[in-house]
Amino acid sequence: MRIGHVIVPAGDLDAQLAFYTTLGLTVRFRDGDRYAALTDGTVTLGLADATQQPVAGRTLLSVQVDDLDACLAGLVAAGATAGAPQTGPHERRAVVVDPCGNPLVVYERNPA
Repeated sequence: MRIGHVIVPAGDLDAQLAFYTTLGLTVRFRDGDRYAALTDGTVTLGLADATQQPVAGRTLLSVQVDDLDACLAGLVAAGATAGAPQTGPHERRAVVVDPCGNPLVVYERNPA
């Protein structure tokens, strides 16, 4: 397990990129006006428009795991609720809500 990235809603990607690069983050890549990934070398900050936000309008922590299904089963047993896993081009992920109502994303990378 590792913290993979933090997803931040992006309303104005150009303005947000200027802001976060001023803080010293480096742009890893940009996908048009939909998404941009920045890093400090350890954790990735994902700036996401509405089409790329797992939970609309919420800043979310994303945790990378080795086995998504086993992790979800353990989290549900510990009192969380989990949405159905979704497969995207780079990862398989699910939104999980902790016992206090806070959403986060748990994901595993797709095999290369």
